[in-house]
Amino acid sequence: MSTNQNSKETSLATRLVCALVASIVTMGVSAQTTAKRPSLVVGIVIEGLNEDYLDLLRHRFGGGGFKLLYDRGVLLENVEYGHGIDPTAATAMIMTGTTPSVNGIVGSTIYDIETKRAVPILRDPQFVGNFTNENYSPQALLVSTISDEVRISEDGLGAVYAIAPEPQTAIILASHAGNSGIWINDVDGKWSTTTFYKDMPAVVSKRNYSMPLSSRLDTLTWHPSLSLDKYIDLPEHKKQYPFTNRFPRNERDRYRMFKASATVNTEITDLAIEYIKSTKIGTRGYTDMLNLAYTVTPYPYSGSDDNRIDTQDAYIKLDHSLEQLFKTIQSGPGLDNTAIFVAGIPATPAAKRDNAKWNIPYGEFSPRKAISLLNMYLIAVHGNGEWVTGYHSGQFYLNQKFIKERSIDLQSIRSEAAEFISRMSGVSRVYTIDDIIAGRIDDADKSLRRNTSLAHAGDIVVTIAPGWEIVEDDSLGGNASNGRVSRLGTQSSPVFIVAPGLHAEIVSTPVDACIIAPTVARILRIRSPNAASMTPLRLR
Repeated sequence: MSTNQNSKETSLATRLVCALVASIVTMGVSAQTTAKRPSLVVGIVIEGLNEDYLDLLRHRFGGGGFKLLYDRGVLLENVEYGHGIDPTAATAMIMTGTTPSVNGIVGSTIYDIETKRAVPILRDPQFVGNFTNENYSPQALLVSTISDEVRISEDGLGAVYAIAPEPQTAIILASHAGNSGIWINDVDGKWSTTTFYKDMPAVVSKRNYSMPLSSRLDTLTWHPSLSLDKYIDLPEHKKQYPFTNRFPRNERDRYRMFKASATVNTEITDLAIEYIKSTKIGTRGYTDMLNLAYTVTPYPYSGSDDNRIDTQDAYIKLDHSLEQLFKTIQSGPGLDNTAIFVAGIPATPAAKRDNAKWNIPYGEFSPRKAISLLNMYLIAVHGNGEWVTGYHSGQFYLNQKFIKERSIDLQSIRSEAAEFISRMSGVSRVYTIDDIIAGRIDDADKSLRRNTSLAHAGDIVVTIAPGWEIVEDDSLGGNASNGRVSRLGTQSSPVFIVAPGLHAEIVSTPVDACIIAPTVARILRIRSPNAASMTPLRLR
C-alpha cells in the first residue's frame, strides 16, 4: 500500500473519530439543555432529617412522598455543615451557598455587648410585625440567596414565598427580594410576618381570622399514626403504651410545643397547598418559588427519654404531608415543570443529658461561674475592674473598651484569659479569636474559622467536653431549655434534588453544604448567589 493511500486512510479515520466525538458531545450538551426551565421551584429544609431513619422507615412510607424523592431525584447522602451549626445557620448555608463567616448568619442568636444579652440575629427595630409585635428583617443576611436570584432572574415578575414555624427560618428562606416570609407567633399562634415584606397573601389573613390556630389547638393532639406493631426496632414495653402529646389551653408554652411537634408539619403543608391553589404559582409564565420548613427532631417536651416511636411517627406524618404537597403540585404546574430540593439541616442540640443510671461520664459547665473566675483572675493580675462582659454560645467576651482604657494589649490579655480558661473543668479546647483568624487551629476544629463571623465573635472560643451539660441562665441569654449537652463531630444530613431531565442516583461521597445553592442555580439556569464560590455538582 502506498504512503499516499495510508495518509488518506489515516485522514479518513481521524475525521470519523472527530465526527463521532462531536456527535457524543452534541448529544451530551443536548441532554443537558433540552430540559426546560422549571416554572416552579420548591425548596424544603427539614430540621433533624436523618438518612438512617429514612432507610429504616422506607417500607412504611407511601408512594408519593419520600419514595417519590428516591425514585425521581438525586440523593446526596452526606451533606456536611461542619461543627457547631444550628438550624438557622444551616438554612443560611443552604440558601446562600457560603459559610457563616461570609453570609453573617452564625446562629439563631448573637451576643449584644450593650445589653449583655443574647438577641435574635435577624432582629431589626426598623420594621414592625404584621400579626405580631416581633421586629425582624433579613438585613443581617449579608449576601444574596437562591431565592433572591430566582426573583431577580424574572425581573420581579416571579414570586417567592416562604412558610416556616420559626421567624428567622422564614425570613432566610424568603430573603431580601422575596414577596413574603411567614411564621407562627409564639404568643397567640397567628401566622405572622414583618413589614419588610410588602406582600401578605390573602390566604394568610383569612386563615388567621376564619380558622385561627388558637381555636383548633385543643383538638390537634399528636398520637401514633400507625398501630404500635408497625413501628420498627422498639422494645416490647414501648409497644404497649401509645404516646399522646397535647397542647392544652392552660399551658403557657403551648405554641412553642406545637411548633416543635410533628403536627406543625401538617399545618405548614395545609397552608402551602392553599398558596399553590390561590396564587397559581408555577402556572403564570414565570419561574416562581415556594420555600417551606419542617421538623422531625426528637420532641423536646416528651415525658420519656426514649423518643424513638415519636420520631418514627414524625417521619411517617411528614411523608404523608409531602405526598399531599406533591399531589397538589402535580395537579397545578405539574411535577415535570417543577424543581424540588429537600435539605436536611442539623437539629438543635439536645437539652437533656443521658439518664444518670447509664453511668455515662458527664459534668456541668456553668458560664456564669466561668466568667466570675476569669474576672477574679484578671483582677489579680491587672487590678480591679470588669474585665469580662459575658458569655454566649461557646464564646467569652472581654470588656474591650475597659482594656483599651488601661492601655493593655488586647491580644496579650486574650492569650492570658485563654490559658486560664483552658484549666477549667469541662473545657476541651480553647482558642483566641486571633488564633482562629491566623488558622492556628487543631485539625478537628478546621470548620471553626469558616463558621465564625468576626462581626459577632467573642474574644475567647471554647469547646466543652462531650457529654457535659452547658448550664446557662436568662442573664446570659440562655434559651428556653436552660442549657444544652455538648456533642462533637461534623454534622451532616441528606439532600434530595428533583428536577426536569434529572435522573435518579445516589451520591455517597460527602459534599459541602455550600454546594447546594450553586447546583440548584445551574439546574434553573440562573446565576448563583453572589457569595457562592463552589463549583456546582454536575448531575446526570
